[in-house]
Amino acid sequence: MKNTMSVEHEKGCPLLCAAKGGKARTSTKKTVILSAAKDLLFAVTAVTLLMGFAPLLKAQNAAHPGARTVMDAHNCYPYYEWWYDRIDRALSAGTPLAIEQDLAWHTDAKTGKSWSIVTHSAPGYGNEPTMKQYFFERVRPIVEQALRDGNHGNWPLITLNLDFKTEEPEHLRAVFALLKEYQDWLTTAPRTADDATPQPLDVKPILVLTGESDAQEKVFYDEVPVGGKLLVFGAAHTTAEKDEMAAPEVLEPARATNYRRWWNNPWGVVEKGGQNKAGGWTKEDNMRLRALVEHAHQNGLWIRFYTLDGVDNKQDLSCHGWFSSYNFGSYAAAEARWRAALAAGVDYIASDQYEALGKFIQENTSQH
Repeated sequence: MKNTMSVEHEKGCPLLCAAKGGKARTSTKKTVILSAAKDLLFAVTAVTLLMGFAPLLKAQNAAHPGARTVMDAHNCYPYYEWWYDRIDRALSAGTPLAIEQDLAWHTDAKTGKSWSIVTHSAPGYGNEPTMKQYFFERVRPIVEQALRDGNHGNWPLITLNLDFKTEEPEHLRAVFALLKEYQDWLTTAPRTADDATPQPLDVKPILVLTGESDAQEKVFYDEVPVGGKLLVFGAAHTTAEKDEMAAPEVLEPARATNYRRWWNNPWGVVEKGGQNKAGGWTKEDNMRLRALVEHAHQNGLWIRFYTLDGVDNKQDLSCHGWFSSYNFGSYAAAEARWRAALAAGVDYIASDQYEALGKFIQENTSQH
């Protein structure tokens, strides 16, 4: 927003006008009045400028690590002909939220034609939805309404989390081409020659995150010309596969870059052995969680943990297509971790229990 107001060019204030004959009034009384008027004018100008800039400042509030906690809808897509309503369930929890889409490159055996499909496993059958169909066109009404209303400090409304099951260069380029179709909806940053320095984000209703793979960085960053726009942001490299319980600075030693802006973690880095081996939530567990979150935020990274589920009846897992390896064993046990993650400032809490976690965050956010 261009500011055209300044004290030096302010017009129409009688006390600031010269007296008749071209000389300024200099009596003690009028000097005091003049001084008070100037002070008042400066105060009014400052308030006006702050009010004018406030929407711009507020608009950036949600677009940095540690600003808020959102529900991350894990595996938010159908499995074969089942659970096609997952994206509707996720969106019913309200915004802001994150939505995970797993992608694979499918090639039709008869025609040789290839395209990207939303699926948990490759190569798929070819009847799976595309991300354009299942995600982008489904969220169109939400995004277009947001663009009409403007950013009220809650953008991005939706974080699109991409999990590539196959990384063929043609697959990655096809996805990048799809993102270009919706570029006006996406949070971007300028591509510069200096990757080490994160550039300011141009915040829009959708933020796209992807994995830590160097193959993805080659297409999504290296192949973008200097001066172009980054449409998707990669995860930081991690060493969790070597020792999940290593110190935070060992697990993730690098600061955010212009491309790599988040840190993705299995819950096993918090509680050794992960969900199935977790006991009662302890003070030591909480200290470990907070250390990881603080390290991420100090390094300029959003942090995500997956996947925090809890069901009392194991039949609920198969009925909903959820994985037993993510189950803490009870809803109460999962809720204890949700509460701790929210209090610690985790940016993305991934779960298959979209509605329950979304409601929990909304009801408890004001307390933190």
